[in-house]
Amino acid sequence: MLELRNISKYYNPGTVNEMCLFDHFNFSVGDQEFVSVVGSNGSGKTSMLNIICGSIPVDNGTIAINGTDITGMPEFKRLKRIGRVYQNPAMGTCPNMTILENMSLADNKGKSFNLKWGTDKNRIDFYRDRLKILNLGLEDKLQIPVGSLSGGQRQAMAMLMSTMTPIEFLILDEHTAALDPKTADLIMELTDKIVREKHLTTIMVTHNLRYAVKYGSRLIMMHRGEIVIDRAGDAKKSLKIENILDKFNEISIECGN
Repeated sequence: MLELRNISKYYNPGTVNEMCLFDHFNFSVGDQEFVSVVGSNGSGKTSMLNIICGSIPVDNGTIAINGTDITGMPEFKRLKRIGRVYQNPAMGTCPNMTILENMSLADNKGKSFNLKWGTDKNRIDFYRDRLKILNLGLEDKLQIPVGSLSGGQRQAMAMLMSTMTPIEFLILDEHTAALDPKTADLIMELTDKIVREKHLTTIMVTHNLRYAVKYGSRLIMMHRGEIVIDRAGDAKKSLKIENILDKFNEISIECGN
């Protein structure tokens, strides 16, 4: 289980631009839950992901995994247990390296590097088998630089690479936002397949309400650092896009928009 307990986070503290994003914020995710997170810009969605991954520190509160406090754990150590896919396809892969080199790099995540060759030739067939899952023909293009691939191909690779080593959590930060609708649908189908096969605990931030409703076992909506909708199980299954839009409109009226 992942838990955020009494989290407080301030930006620009002590200045005229001080802003409190989280004030004693609490959030927990059970094992193998797939949580879709929606909300307007500035609601705290991505900041919450950054806090979980250790990209930004908290001012107060505790982050715990299975009861173990990881609040002070640096980001690189957390990422041994967490896979993350970003909105920008370029952030999950190395463009100047080949597909083979990228796969090898992901395969060695968390391991010690020494003076051996970076790519283990005995693993090439394994990489080909993993790439075949994507149905993009990349298994026959191992020597092609990743920078020459399309955004969708790179995002598919990023998804695959982030889950190559044993991880407990998958963090998806608007990972379909930069893709065309058809490619985004393919990436979501791949995401759902990988999450189910590997039994991953997953948090997906998205602005696509159709994906938020269709995929996952739980949906939360955030606003100004608080959770204003939280639906799981049957309550989530019965949730419709119109219900979320109604809440967006309610909030917009309250804010005077």
